[in-house]
Amino acid sequence: MTTEIDGKQTGVLDRSRLALQDDFLRAAVRFTADRLRGKKRIATESLGNWETWRERGMQIRSHTVANLDYYLAQFTENVEAAGGHVHFADDAAEAAQTVMNILMEKQARSVVKSKSMVSEEIGINHLLEEHGIEVVETDLGEYIVQLARETPSHIIIPAIHKNRRQIKDLFTEAGGENLTTDTKTLTAFARNTMRNKFLRADVGITGCNFGIAESGSVVLFTNEGNADMVTNLPKTHIVLMGMERLLPAFADLEVMANLLPRAATGQSITTYMSVITGNRRRGDIDGAQEMHLIVLDNGRSRQIGDAKMQSVLNCIRCGACLNVCPVYRQIGGHAYGSVYPGPIGAVLSPVLNEGEKYADLPYASSLCGACSEACPVKIPLHDLLVHLRQRHVEHGHTKTMERLAFRGFKVAFSRPNRLNLAIKMARLGQKALVRNGHIESTLGPLKGWTAGRDAPTVAKQSFHDRWRTLQSELQTQHNHALEPKAERGGDVE
Repeated sequence: MTTEIDGKQTGVLDRSRLALQDDFLRAAVRFTADRLRGKKRIATESLGNWETWRERGMQIRSHTVANLDYYLAQFTENVEAAGGHVHFADDAAEAAQTVMNILMEKQARSVVKSKSMVSEEIGINHLLEEHGIEVVETDLGEYIVQLARETPSHIIIPAIHKNRRQIKDLFTEAGGENLTTDTKTLTAFARNTMRNKFLRADVGITGCNFGIAESGSVVLFTNEGNADMVTNLPKTHIVLMGMERLLPAFADLEVMANLLPRAATGQSITTYMSVITGNRRRGDIDGAQEMHLIVLDNGRSRQIGDAKMQSVLNCIRCGACLNVCPVYRQIGGHAYGSVYPGPIGAVLSPVLNEGEKYADLPYASSLCGACSEACPVKIPLHDLLVHLRQRHVEHGHTKTMERLAFRGFKVAFSRPNRLNLAIKMARLGQKALVRNGHIESTLGPLKGWTAGRDAPTVAKQSFHDRWRTLQSELQTQHNHALEPKAERGGDVE
C-alpha cells in the first residue's frame, strides 16, 4: 500500500524501515508473539490429535466456501425466518452506506461496537463520525487504538504496540482523572466509561465469527463480555459479516470452538461464546428488538473458483500466522498499511483490492512457511504469497531495473558458456566491494541486502570447475591403480 510519510508516497518497505527504528514496538510484538505461541503449544498438546482437528477444520471451511451460494441462501432464509433483515453489499462503500441508512431510519445518535475486522475494512467509524454520530469501540484494545486514531496492529490484540504509559495518556485525554499506569486503574476507567455508553446507545454493531446456515444464527467469540452488552442493550443490532464466514451446521461449530481459541490466544475455550438467532422473541428477557445482517462481498466472490486463491477464504481470523511470522515480529502490524496485517494480510489485502495499492505486500515475507504450519485450517499461505508475486510480475508492477536484471539472468542462465562468463565477470567485479571475506556495499542494487546482513562473495572456483578437477583426480588415481606393479617400479619375484 502506498501512503504518505512526511509528504512522500511510501510502500511497505519504507514503513518497515520506520517500524525497525521503534525499539519498544519490536520488543512488545516479540514478547506478545512468544507468549501467545507458547500458550498455543500447551493448549494444542492438551487437546491431542491437533493435526486431525486441523484437517477437519480445513475440510469444513473448504466445503463451505466451495458451496457458498447454497449455504448463503440457506443462511439468509433462516435469518429472515427468525425476524432478521439481511442486506447484501458488493463493496465497502455499499456496506457503509447500508449501515448509515439503518442509523438514519432509527435516528440514532450513539453507537457502541464490539470488535469487528469487517467494520475496519469498510471504515465505518470515520463515516459515522463525519455524520456527527458518536461511535465507541467497547473492546478494550479497540478502544485504545480508537482513541489513538490508529488501526489495529494485530487481529486479536489490537493495541499490542501500546504500553501502559501511552494508554494512561490516552485515557487521561479522554476524561480520566488522577489516573496511574496501574492496570486495575486503567481497566476500571475503561469499564466505567463503557457502562455509560452501553446504557444510552441507540444501536449496537458487531462482527460475526461464524454464521450457522442451518439455523440462521450468528456466533460471537469474545473474552471481555462486551459483545453481549452490545447485542442486548441497544434496541437495534447490526451484524457485519464477510460473506465467507459460514458454517453449515452447529456440529461444525464444535470443531471451530476448539480450533479458534487455541490457535488465537492459547485458550482451551473462549471466555464468551454468544449465539444469536434473530430478533428478541416474546418471553425473551434480553436481545435486540431488531437485527440487521449486512453480508459483505468486497472482492471475496472473485476468489471462488480460483484454484490458487480460493483457500484464502477459509481463514477464521485467529491471528496465529502473525505470531510465528519473522517479518511481523520485527515490524508489527501498521507497517503493512492494511486493515489485515501479517501473512494473512499480505495475501488477503491484494486479492480483495486489485491493482497496485497492496501489490507490494506479498514481498513482506521470508517464505519460511511457518504461517502455513500455524494455520488451524491449513491455508497454504506461503504458496499463495508466491502466486501473488508471480501475478504481480505478470501485471507489470515491477520496477524497470528489476525487469532488466531478470532479463539479464535469463540471458546468462540460458547457455552454459554465458553463465560461466557471467560468473568470471562477477568474480572480477566484486573485488572492489569485498571486505573481510564478504561484500559490503552502501550503493547500488546490493545496498538493500548489505544494510542488514553480509552478502556472500562469488567463490574463487565454481562448483563445475571443482567437479571437473575432482573427476580428473579420481580418474588419475583409478588409472594408477590399474597399472602393473612392474611398471610402477614395484618388486618382482
